[in-house]
Order: sequence, then structure tokens, then C-alpha cells
Amino acid sequence: MRRSLGMLLVAATVLVARAGAEEVGDFYNVVAPNGADPWVHRHSDGWYYAVYTTGGDVTLRRSRTISALGGGEAIVAWRPLAGTPFSRNLWAPELHFLKGKWYIHVAADDGDNARHRMYVLENPSPDPFEGKFLLKGKVADREADRWAIDGTVLVMGEGDDERLYYVWSGWEGFENVDQRIYIAPMSDPRTISGPRVELSRPTLDWEKAAGPPTINEGPQALQRDGKTFLVYSAAGSWSDFYCLGLLSLEPGADPLDPKSWTKSPRPVFESGDGVVAPGHCSFTKSPDGSQDWIVFHAAKKPGSGWSRSIRAQPFSWGEDGAPAFGRPIPPDRPIPLPAGEPGRLRLEAEAAGLEGRARGFDDPACSGGFKVNLPDSKAVVSFQVEVDDPGVYVASIRYHADPAPGGGPRLSVTVDGRPAAPVSLPDSGERWSNAFARLPLKAGSNVVSLAAEVGLADVDCLDIVLDPLERRRPRR
Repeated sequence: MRRSLGMLLVAATVLVARAGAEEVGDFYNVVAPNGADPWVHRHSDGWYYAVYTTGGDVTLRRSRTISALGGGEAIVAWRPLAGTPFSRNLWAPELHFLKGKWYIHVAADDGDNARHRMYVLENPSPDPFEGKFLLKGKVADREADRWAIDGTVLVMGEGDDERLYYVWSGWEGFENVDQRIYIAPMSDPRTISGPRVELSRPTLDWEKAAGPPTINEGPQALQRDGKTFLVYSAAGSWSDFYCLGLLSLEPGADPLDPKSWTKSPRPVFESGDGVVAPGHCSFTKSPDGSQDWIVFHAAKKPGSGWSRSIRAQPFSWGEDGAPAFGRPIPPDRPIPLPAGEPGRLRLEAEAAGLEGRARGFDDPACSGGFKVNLPDSKAVVSFQVEVDDPGVYVASIRYHADPAPGGGPRLSVTVDGRPAAPVSLPDSGERWSNAFARLPLKAGSNVVSLAAEVGLADVDCLDIVLDPLERRRPRR
């Protein structure tokens, strides 16, 4: 029956098909098709704010959902002046709301990696999309101003007892022998107020894999029921050995005392089930607050090094109170949406209309066991999308694309024949991935069409997040 359907679609040209639309409660866990070092902050205003490495600026995104972070609204929060000590190689930005203000901590240099240091930006506006992020300076131990990346703020206590600590990855001296995890007290969200203390260095075989240099980096705080943990990345970030380790702080102990921390003897999250080199993560809650989620990057395929995409999945807690991350979930296996997220309208390629040279083929890795190939700009696949309310909706396009000159394939997207948004399709790493678009839809029926503007691509399905952003935040 499936083969007959495939042959039928190859032979016929159909403008629009109505069948194949289904409301679903799952997603495929690529939440951004390109990116590394994701940081996600769920704020009291209901938005998920996200930043990750771009290299040349700090781009701030916001989304109502975890599963469609890649489709969030984006602004450039800060672009450094050329020719400054902090104008190049911007890595691993983090957004924190501390003491009533927004702060972004980011690593940067002048083009020479040996001069990487941490810098801090400040924005006093209640809304990080308003006001300006202004550079406030370098964050460093004055007595040991060494190479530093991946800075984060650890908050201990609350109210009058709240204490801030800076945790980062750095060199002991001025040569790239290894990267170690350091901590120091802070007098405010932008100032280190005491000497750095080493918490961890690569000592275990799995931490030293792919070295030299050997790596401990990307520390991230995770707290629950009075327990504090630091989840860090280990082994060469360029290698398939990249993974996550865990440092545990004894309850009530001084975080500046290295003896108060215990290192897990094994990785707590590592390659498996076809997912390669999961690392550099952050943590957040589902929209209803009932679930814990890890957001992380992973290599797109074995040997792809720093070519990575961003993933998300839930995790639990062990009887000892430590996080239990399990195994990474491959992107070809749908998982339930985070609790409290709206459902999705999924439109399958096998029920879509095909024009030009668009052709359908069986593929067991697809959600409906079927895909559509778009070899050129005259090949079009069209979906009939019906929604109850008008507004701007986030669409997730499940695609497969290989590298191509000029930045890879690109789709042109139209709604009822009007241009909506071009969508880049980064190399999907020989597997399926997700790209995102923001589509203006009217109440009732809409025809959403995709064509391969540059390069060629395969399309599996189109998901529409059933909660229009326009309704929540009027256009300005």
C-alpha cells in the first residue's frame, strides 16, 4: 500500500491535498538546526530566552516553547566594535537576571585564542528585548588574569543570604596545556571579589580523550532540594568523545573549598543511540514547571567536529538526589512535548500537493514513512494549513539536506502565494533535522508552499505550533 501511494504521487501532480493533518503532542528533538553552547533562561514573564554561540555577535532569542526555540524572535543584543580586545570569537554567551537587571557573560578575544577572556554586558530594562546591553568590562581574577571561557554565575542562598560565585573554564598558566574549572566569589554580577580556586582538572581517561589539550569546560549549575551540582563538558570538543561530567557539592559546604566537591567517576551523559558528542548544556523547566529539561548541543554526525545542532530532552533525578540524564534521544525518534506546551498540527508529505519536479519516495526514517524530494526551484510541495485564530505561527520543517556551496540549501516559503520567509537548511549531518519559520496565517484555510530556492532538499513533514505568537504579543 505504501509503495502504491509513493508511485501514485510520483506520477501525479496535485496542487493541494487536504488529508494528512493531525494534531500531535510530540516533536523531533532538534530545536535549532545549527548552533553550539546553548543557554536557555525561563523568565517569570513566560518567555524562554536563549543565546548560543554565533562567533561574531550576541544574538538573543525568545520563544514560548522549548521545542521550537529555533523559531523564536531574534535580535542582536550586542555586536562588539572591530579592532577591540573583545571583537572576535564570541563564545558561549549566557543571559542572567540578577539583582533586578539583565546580564550577559560572554567569552571573546581579538582573534588570538590565547587572549580569550570573559566580558559582561548589562541591561537595566525589565524586558531584555528593550533598552541596551552595554559592555561593563572584563570579568577576571586580577591576580591571575589568565585565558578564560564559559563563565557562569552560581547563586547560593536567597534573600539577605544570597551569595554569587563565578565559575568558568581556564588555563592554569599562559600555555594551552589543559582547561580547568575555577570558581571565585563575586561582589556583584559583574565583579570577581576574591582569588580563583581550582575545582576540577582533567584527570580521568574519559576527560582526557582526544587530548592534548585535555578539557574541562562549560560548567553549568544545577540545584534541587538543597543540593548543588556543576555539570561540565569534558574531552575534546572537536571529537566524538565529548561528553558531560558531574561535580557534586556537599550540602551546606563552602563552594570555595575544593574538598567539598566530588567528581563522578563516569560521564553522566555521553554518545549513544546514534547521537554523537553531546555537550555544553543548560537546564530549564517545562512551561507548567513540572518537568526538568536539558538543552545541549551534539555533533551532527561522527567526525563532524564543531558542526553541531541543538537538542532538548527531559531528565529525572536519582534516589541519591543527583540528576539522571539517561541516554541522548536520537532526532529520528519523536518524544512528548514539554508539559504545558501547546499541541502541533502535523502535515505529512505524503498528503501534500506536489508541483513541478517534486517527487515522493518511501523512507522509513520519516514520520509517515514518506518524504518529498525538491530538486530545484520549480519543485514545490504545498500543505493546506487550517487554524482557528489569525496570527503569526511558528512552523517546524523536518528536512534532510547535504552541504552545498554558498551556505547550503535554502527554501522559499509562501503563504497563499505571498512570500513569507526564506528558510536556510544547514547541513543535517546525513540525518533528519528541523528548520523553523514564522508564518502569518489567517483563520481558516492557508496554503503553505515550500520550494528549494538554492540547492536540493528532502521534506518529511510540516509542524505548526498551535499557539499564535501574534495573539500573545501584538505587532509593533
